[in-house]
Amino acid sequence: MTVPTWDVELDCVGLLCPLPVLKARKRLAAMAAGQILCVRATDAMARIDLPHFCGQAGHDYLEARDAGPVTLHLIRVG
Repeated sequence: MTVPTWDVELDCVGLLCPLPVLKARKRLAAMAAGQILCVRATDAMARIDLPHFCGQAGHDYLEARDAGPVTLHLIRVG
């Protein structure tokens, strides 16, 4: 599956758990269903926390893409 370009980008570089999840939750609440959020994060725990949050909140965690020291987490609003 090819994931389309995202609609909104959220910069969480340098933030530690749980801040990337908290910021993503706030941003996702302001987005329309079906839109894609890209969370840029450097905290390794985001690879665990964001998919877990999405499962509980009804969003689709699409993938994690490595972009150097930053990981791009793609989430489709549920």
